[in-house]
Amino acid sequence: MSGEQITNNSVETQNLEGELHSSKASSKKRVDINVLLNKVRSAQKKEKRESTIFFSLVAVVIVITGVIVSI
Repeated sequence: MSGEQITNNSVETQNLEGELHSSKASSKKRVDINVLLNKVRSAQKKEKRESTIFFSLVAVVIVITGVIVSI
């Protein structure tokens, strides 16, 4: 380049119909916050269920071991 500097991050291109398109604007995707919150909530529910099952199994093993030892 002969001394030119590109300072703008978005690049505008022109298609065959003569319309200008910005590559920065076209690459943006919208993210719905409600979808993200639902994913987090479902992950938390799954973790809580798994931990409850784990602790209940541990408690059952302890009870069964206590019953066997007391006999």
